[in-house]
Amino acid sequence: MIRKIDKKTVSDALHTAYDRCKTESGGKNADYIPYLKNVPSTLFGIAACLPDGSLLTVGDTDFRFGIESVSKVPTALLAMEQYSDREVLHKIGADATGLPFNSIMAILLENDHPSTPLVNAGAITACSMIKPVGDSTGKWKSIIDFLTALAGSTVEVIDDLYRSESDTNFNNRSIAWLLKNYNRIYDDPMMALDLYTRQCSIGVTASQLATVAATIANGGMNPRTRKRVFRAELTPRIVSLMATVGFYEHTGDWLFETGLPAKSGVGGGILGVVPGVMGVAAFAPPLDAAGNSVKAQKALACIARELDLNLFGTTRCTLAEPVPTEA
Repeated sequence: MIRKIDKKTVSDALHTAYDRCKTESGGKNADYIPYLKNVPSTLFGIAACLPDGSLLTVGDTDFRFGIESVSKVPTALLAMEQYSDREVLHKIGADATGLPFNSIMAILLENDHPSTPLVNAGAITACSMIKPVGDSTGKWKSIIDFLTALAGSTVEVIDDLYRSESDTNFNNRSIAWLLKNYNRIYDDPMMALDLYTRQCSIGVTASQLATVAATIANGGMNPRTRKRVFRAELTPRIVSLMATVGFYEHTGDWLFETGLPAKSGVGGGILGVVPGVMGVAAFAPPLDAAGNSVKAQKALACIARELDLNLFGTTRCTLAEPVPTEA
């Protein structure tokens, strides 16, 4: 069954989700990173970006928050764009760990393998792969330019968050050196760790995350700038990674409930991708025990139900408006 929807239907679903979820009081801000602990916990925003470039929003969608682990998605994409999806699969992997995002034990259990670029170990390895190898400045330019192209607007590091992350990343330092010990990191480990810490400290808005998601959904063409950012064949690769590990040890529960491939971050943001249809994002700082925003999860689950976005369902959602071609 095909269900055609339009901008008004999508906008109505966003507002319905916002109204139903705005009083949700569960969860708490991440407190192991001092900067995140102090972000106002009442902030809440939802955004959707459609293939024609339309951006639909409700709530605090212009507040700049820490992208955190959502940054693993663009860096994994960049590594696949610079090398190939097969090489990233070989050097990092694509298997869910079933363990917390910062698990050291997962590296040992996976026979010295990072497992997936969407957990800390694999993301640090991905940063080590980014070209130009051995050039921290050049690598960072590649990462920030790629994310800017995905978002269609400028993104920058939140300096206070970067300092806060750098002062508390003891576990990730252990991960970086363990990967080096097993020859699963492909550049200087401390350089890779610093790049990873910096990328997690980038400030984004829910509107920008929705645009990133829409660019992925649109096969690598940014629907707002009409510029190609990555090869279309990488969309199913990155979406499959999001579907299998986007919420860490709670990923199975999330996919069972919603059928929506998505990626969370401890800054409170969640990015969701419906290939060929739209990108969605939600933001609210309080998290559950696994590090996923409580309110943003409920909002996106509500939208998925309202619009039939479950990729495993028998109803296929499509937009009534024509999709523009590249500029």
